[in-house]
Amino acid sequence: MDKAITSSEQTKIVLIVDDTADNLAVLGALLKPLYTVRIAKSGPRALLIAAQEPQPDLILLDIMMPDMDGYEVIKQLKENPDTQEIPVIFITALNSIQDEAKGLDLGAVDYISKPISAPILLSRVATHLDLKIARDMLRDNNAWLEKEITHRIEQYHLVQDISMRALANLAEARDNETGNHIIRTQSYVNSLAKKLATLPKYSQVLTKETIDTYTKAATLHDIGKVGIPDNVLLKPGKLSPEEWVVMKTHSQIGADAIWRAIKNETDIEAVDFLNVAIKIAKYHHEKWDGSGYPEGLKGEQIPLPARLMALADVFDALISRRPYKAPFSIEETKELILKGKGQHFDPELVDAFEAVFDDFCQIANQYTDNINVDLDRAASY
Repeated sequence: MDKAITSSEQTKIVLIVDDTADNLAVLGALLKPLYTVRIAKSGPRALLIAAQEPQPDLILLDIMMPDMDGYEVIKQLKENPDTQEIPVIFITALNSIQDEAKGLDLGAVDYISKPISAPILLSRVATHLDLKIARDMLRDNNAWLEKEITHRIEQYHLVQDISMRALANLAEARDNETGNHIIRTQSYVNSLAKKLATLPKYSQVLTKETIDTYTKAATLHDIGKVGIPDNVLLKPGKLSPEEWVVMKTHSQIGADAIWRAIKNETDIEAVDFLNVAIKIAKYHHEKWDGSGYPEGLKGEQIPLPARLMALADVFDALISRRPYKAPFSIEETKELILKGKGQHFDPELVDAFEAVFDDFCQIANQYTDNINVDLDRAASY
């Protein structure tokens, strides 16, 4: 009983490549009842057809052809990303073991010697078309799965970022600041870190992934302000020495709060940015000369992400209007940052700041705040 022809079989395209008309006629007669058959009488013509849509699902390729033999055809097929996945079966009068080995080494999926046995040919063609269908399905499923995983990871990171920004906004809102302060300081940190990464000293430390982690962690630099009483945090005038002591505790409060949230987390990599956030929250008020708080760390004792945050935070504080001060101009702020080189700030970071100053200006203008309040005390940082 003849095999029934399904519509899916009929839509499969088989390209026959042979320079002999009789061979093309024989192969075509065997395959046309089952598949869509296309014909090429030369190697160059075969390469052209193989690259056109709709592409063949399988190629039956003769070896001994003038100008371009089958070996050269398959080499070029495999070198072209658009055709390298098309399975090729050699059909040839060359029947030595060496010939077969060469054909398979070049990427052929099978090797059939002439004279052709119709049952063997049809069986091999059907088998390799089925294998191609399976490979295509696996590739498509893997591509879909990879895309879905990437989408889910992006969603997770987006929710994570929004959640962190919402928490940070709670602290900033209590201090009469806005979400733009968070975005600006994150952007300053990112710009500084990228510039610093161009230095040999930091090229291996500040990878893209590390810079992204620092940028994300910068969101929580002032989360500890939620623990400062309103009468201190919102006081319009100068803080008393006792009140200043209370205000300075926000750095430790923030670090402790983040630590309590992750101390039992076993997947350290998953919360890596929160470990960095602890360093930023706790140490971004340290100064290069050791006069900062909470621990009076000096120089490179201060963690790098905290040193980055220190400069970014001060810059933004200086250019921003606060209940107790008018904003400094961009140029005045630049001069104050430069003056703090080697005292308040890491000298290398100040050099990086000077190099990316235009970026800072652009960020400040892009995420500007329009806040009108009365002024009650002189500006300071």
